[in-house]
Amino acid sequence: MKLAYISLPGRGANDRFLAGIATALQDDGIRLCGTVQSNIERTDRAKCDMDIMVLPDGPVLRISEDRGDLARGCRLDADALETAVIGVAAALPHAHMMIVNKFGKQECEGRGLATLIADAVERGIPVLVGVNGLNLPAFRAFTGGAETALPPETDAVLTWCRRQLAEIAA
Repeated sequence: MKLAYISLPGRGANDRFLAGIATALQDDGIRLCGTVQSNIERTDRAKCDMDIMVLPDGPVLRISEDRGDLARGCRLDADALETAVIGVAAALPHAHMMIVNKFGKQECEGRGLATLIADAVERGIPVLVGVNGLNLPAFRAFTGGAETALPPETDAVLTWCRRQLAEIAA
């Protein structure tokens, strides 16, 4: 199965890492689909704003709701995420590879990008996903244990991506 994940400790670490991988692959001429996330710190809030870019070239969508500095619980704007899903679905048939910034709560519950991840794998399109430790058991259940854990090293991840793409081209 052409499905791998990375898991880095630290807030936003997976997001920054995968955005760099996406840029490197696009610089190589690889057509991507999926999402990369950027977190915008706010001086007036304890929590950042979360934006995702729908690959390959947008749009950028705010996926966090501004519920005030004292708000608790999930801040995900599920409607914005579903808009991103529609964009990823449109790009998938033309993509060489999929990158998904996060296998999050929505995906753990079978929503969000879960169906498109499965669709990409079924089509033989390599998929690279960011997974945090909390969601790793659900991700492994989703993949049936067929995923590959990659070290959080740029060269190792790019080597895996390029190997998967070369196998498709062969």
